[in-house]
Amino acid sequence: MAKTRKREEVKKEDTWALEDLYASEQLFEEDCGRLAGMIEEFPKYKGRLKEGSGVLLEMLEDYSGMNKLFEKVYVYANQRLHQDMGNAASQKSAASTEVLMDKMNAAESYMVPEILGLPEELLAEYCREERRLEKYRRFLDEIFRQKPHTLDERSEEILAKAGELAKASSNVFTMFNNADITFRPVTDEKGKEEPLTQGRYTAYMQSPDRRVRRETFANLYQGYAGFKNTLAALYEANAKKTAFYAKMRNYGSSLEAALDDSEIPVAVYDSLIDSVHGHMEPMYRYMRLRKKVLGVEELHMYDVYVPMVQEVDMKVSFERAKEIVKEGLAPLGKRYQALLQEGFDSRWIDIYENENKRTGAYSWGAYGTHPYVLLNYQESLNDVFTLAHEMGHALHSWHSDQEQDYIYAGYRIFVAEVASTCNEALLIRHMIENSRDKQEKAYLINYFLEQFRTTLYRQTMFAEFEKVTHEIVDEGGTLNAETLCGIYLDLNKKYYGTDVVSDEEIQYEWSRIPHFYRAFYVYQYATGFSAAIAISSRILAGEEGALEGYFEFLKGGSSKSPIELLRLAGVDMAGKEPVEDALEVFEEYVGKLEKILAGGQREI
Repeated sequence: MAKTRKREEVKKEDTWALEDLYASEQLFEEDCGRLAGMIEEFPKYKGRLKEGSGVLLEMLEDYSGMNKLFEKVYVYANQRLHQDMGNAASQKSAASTEVLMDKMNAAESYMVPEILGLPEELLAEYCREERRLEKYRRFLDEIFRQKPHTLDERSEEILAKAGELAKASSNVFTMFNNADITFRPVTDEKGKEEPLTQGRYTAYMQSPDRRVRRETFANLYQGYAGFKNTLAALYEANAKKTAFYAKMRNYGSSLEAALDDSEIPVAVYDSLIDSVHGHMEPMYRYMRLRKKVLGVEELHMYDVYVPMVQEVDMKVSFERAKEIVKEGLAPLGKRYQALLQEGFDSRWIDIYENENKRTGAYSWGAYGTHPYVLLNYQESLNDVFTLAHEMGHALHSWHSDQEQDYIYAGYRIFVAEVASTCNEALLIRHMIENSRDKQEKAYLINYFLEQFRTTLYRQTMFAEFEKVTHEIVDEGGTLNAETLCGIYLDLNKKYYGTDVVSDEEIQYEWSRIPHFYRAFYVYQYATGFSAAIAISSRILAGEEGALEGYFEFLKGGSSKSPIELLRLAGVDMAGKEPVEDALEVFEEYVGKLEKILAGGQREI
């Protein structure tokens, strides 16, 4: 494995075109200055909303324009930082936009309380009088829906100004996880010592050499274990912050507060966990099959990522990955494929790992410009699906931005993973269906089952961990490394069953999950995956209106509630059916893999 390159050594064509956001640093700085002026001016509407509908309209227009400009400078500064987290100039620029965000939040903190202070009959009169206010009807309705959780003007201002302090635990963890933590190197299959990085961890864990996997697993978690008390303090601080805001806003729990923004009932969260608990046996059955096929006396946690079908060579160049993704997403139509190609050709994507680059993958962007995708491509099959996944996010954003005004273009977290996982579901089914080699088919089914394990089961386990730990803090309890490790280890045993050895190191896994610093986010991977299985099944079955309904969903942004938007695509997440159906698909494919592997791996 080659030495990790420095940022300046990466080919331009392999990097994202940040110049499409800002052609020069000077233009970025000018917009930061313009934004600072808008922030300073925004309080001019304070106390004036009763003057007439024109003042309300002007305030909402300025609010929208200010936030749109902030999004552009914030995205640019942070994406530039993410391509090299060790760059001091980029750190400074990103920090300056954080300051602008806090100032903006403080400057607009009076807005919602003043809108809520308008008599509803006067607001209705304003909307009749000024037709241009109709654009903001849902925005205003949402404000009134959350009236019980909106504080007086002074309290809102204080909460807004405390925003910079509230981000401390997340910011510290991000810098620690991306720039500071180091791990002992790994000796690869050929006996060569190689660096262990966040980006290379998954590739090592898929190695056919069990010693490499065991060493990688031990070295990574020993790295985190050395900071367990610090990381526990960060986790608890973040949970306390979440509880504080929930209590201040008159919610019954941190979970209720987190879900309310997307209009999701707590029952949906609890139903997900209950449904998965009711389908643990297929997971245990899958682990028993893995243990049998790998031929090990004990199945350890470092054995659960390696493909069960070893001989299939699925190393994929990025050029080939783009072709595979386009082929797999053909059911979405020629226009969708043309948009994929535009993204590939126009440098929407930052492709390869480099020194100090942010780990993982994401799609992001600013309204008015094309979306961007960050990857750390390592030529594995998983990376191919990551490409399809992140381009699903990107084209969801593209459709929403094209159809919606800025105020409704951003979609809510609950639906954020649907388009991305729908792409993955379409791609894997295409590959399984078109495989003519039994061994390759077994490999792909194994991969599909891994998506269920890691997305539906594992993310639900994460969600249950968050529920348990945040409830402790909500009730006035405390969290430390021992408590967090104990809770996590018990859950790992529950979700993997007695046929898997829950190694001591796995108790530290909670300490390396970035999404935990965005409380109660991860459950939506599981619900989104379930919705994606349902939508992709409808599209592949050629159900009447399935494709049209799906594109209406993609265009919806936040113009409707997430539950209503998914109903456009024919999926009702208010019920148990999508999750239950997805778990049944998992069980079905476990059976298919058992059948293919029944004669032994070498006889496939």
